[in-house]
Amino acid sequence: MASFPNVYNHRKVADTASKACEVCYKPSASVLVTPENKDFFYICPAHLKDKGFCTPIIDEAAIAAKKKKEMEAEIERVKQEFEEKQKKKKEREKAKEKEKDREKDSEKDNDKTEGEKIKKTEDKVGSSYLVILRFTLTFEQKNSDDATAESEQEPRVFALKKTFYQQRIDKKRSAEIAKRNRERLQNPNLFPQVPKDRP
Repeated sequence: MASFPNVYNHRKVADTASKACEVCYKPSASVLVTPENKDFFYICPAHLKDKGFCTPIIDEAAIAAKKKKEMEAEIERVKQEFEEKQKKKKEREKAKEKEKDREKDSEKDNDKTEGEKIKKTEDKVGSSYLVILRFTLTFEQKNSDDATAESEQEPRVFALKKTFYQQRIDKKRSAEIAKRNRERLQNPNLFPQVPKDRP
């Protein structure tokens, strides 16, 4: 008769198409729909968070696959960024070696001050430290973005509690019975005909 699974997808409609919530009768633009569109009803988003009304159905495999894919993309991006920085670093070292060779040939003066040596080592250490710091900051920012995205992302599939699901089935059944009765009443063969013969 009116049998459908207890799986409802959460959909949004335009604000102009909002109708009364099934529970509190306030205007709502949120709709719960079964996958085969056999049943739907308007519901307030606040009721979706109520554990006494419905429970979210979370697809753990899809979430795990999505996280794994995002992590692989992030790792690949970091690898490429690291390789580019290594290439730039090697190019800078080659340029510095050429510059040193030029300085040796032109000046042949080994009176470099201690301050210049310290400054160069600080530059080398500082650039490595900056790379590590940037990587750490981007990784922390990515984790915080993931955490906020997970908290903002609401579940899309719900299962109604037993009593509410039974109410939906009963309502659907009564609507089908009423429709069948209307069709029967419109059928002219339903009522007996007036006898045409004399008794």
